[in-house]
This record gives sequence, C-alpha cells and structure tokens, in this order.
Amino acid sequence: MKHASKSEYWQQSRLPWPSLVFLLPMLIAYELGVIWVGGPNAAKIRSGADVWLRGGLEVIGLGVGWLPPLLVVVGLLTWQWIERHPWRVSAETLAGMFAESVVFAFLLLLLGQLQSRIFSLANLDNSEMHWVVALTPTEAATFARALGYVGAGIYEEVLFRLALLPASIALLRQPVMLRAWAAPLAVLVTSLLFSAAHHAGPSGEPFDLFRFCFRALAGGIFAGLFVLRGFGITAGSHALYDLLVGVLLVDV
Repeated sequence: MKHASKSEYWQQSRLPWPSLVFLLPMLIAYELGVIWVGGPNAAKIRSGADVWLRGGLEVIGLGVGWLPPLLVVVGLLTWQWIERHPWRVSAETLAGMFAESVVFAFLLLLLGQLQSRIFSLANLDNSEMHWVVALTPTEAATFARALGYVGAGIYEEVLFRLALLPASIALLRQPVMLRAWAAPLAVLVTSLLFSAAHHAGPSGEPFDLFRFCFRALAGGIFAGLFVLRGFGITAGSHALYDLLVGVLLVDV
C-alpha cells in the first residue's frame, strides 16, 4: 500500500475502492456474526435496512442469503471501475477514515444532546436522551445488538445514501423548474424517509417527535458526509454512532 499525502488522503478517502477496503471487515464481521449468533433465527438479529433489502430481493425472486453483501461489494467495485479511479489505498488513508468516523460519530452524539436540551427548554413532548454506560462483558445479547448496529450503519447508508440519494437527484432534475433545487430537495426527501422508516411496519418504533426530528437531521448530515467525504466515512460514522449510543450507552 502506497503512503498518501494530505491532499491525496482527502481525495483517496472519498473513492469507492478505499471505502470498500475500509468497510469490508465490518461487513464480513456483521454477516458472519449474524449467522454465528442467530443460527436459524438470524433474521431477528439483522438490521432493519438489511431486512428491507432482503425482502425487496425476495419479491423479485432473488432471496439468496449471500446476495446483499455481494451487491454492496460489486456495486462499489463497479463504481470504481466505471469512473476509472486508481486502485490504490494506503494504511494512513484507512486510519484517517477511521479517525474521521470516530470524530463525526461523537459530533452527532453531541448534536443529539443539544437537540434534547432545545426540546426540553421548549417544553416539547419528547423522549429526552439521558445516557449511562451500559456495556458488560457478558452475553450474546450485547454482541447481537452490536452486530445489528454495524449492519444498520452499512445497509442504511447503502439504501438511503448510496442508492436513493443519487436516484432522487436524477429524478428531481428532470423537471426544468426543479433542476437547481434537485440536490437539496433530494437530501430533504431522503432524510425524511430515512427517519420515517424507523417507525414503519410492525417492527417499527412508536412515533416520537424528538427521535423523528433527530434522525431526519442525522439523515441530512449523513447525506452531506456522503457528498463531501464519500461512502466509507459516512457508513463508518453511522455504524460507530449506533454502536456508541446503542451498546456502550443506552437510554434510561
């Protein structure tokens, strides 16, 4: 692996191939972990976005267990090949991508606390987030929960940012009157859909204004990260934030 300068890092870390190299260990750990921990009940451990993707593939007759991760890998490789980016990535780039993901995850955590305080001062009905350390070295339940959050970070970004955001921009650019507003409108629409999806279906959470607003805001931030810093750092930030809040810290 070739060493990268600061300017090279900024460009290299946004590309599909470094994103794949960065995320592949998490993707493999998630898929193998779900099979290992869940066994015949693996579907109960899978993240919501993973279940949605698999359900959609089953509808069109492609309900093969290994297909979703293969599509992620093939999609990023195809993107890299079509745009003819160089096939190189340095260890420094991967380390920098992880560091950025950690920073953005903590910034999102602080933003959640700020929104919680604003809602509290405005006397809005919300389930205010108070967090305490909750990780124990025990049980498969904690490990299974961690797997679900890793899967959510990857597959939600695949669905809402890697697939839906560019498709929405392309669709909204068709009417001439919307062409200049296509990107911001696509960010707004996909962020609202991202938030609403957490409340959809029989397994969705009951609607809560605070969580809906925060997830919509987070969706906009992830969309901005996707555009500015690429898919790898966006998915990494999402997964690390979910792990931080859902495993190390829990609502009380």
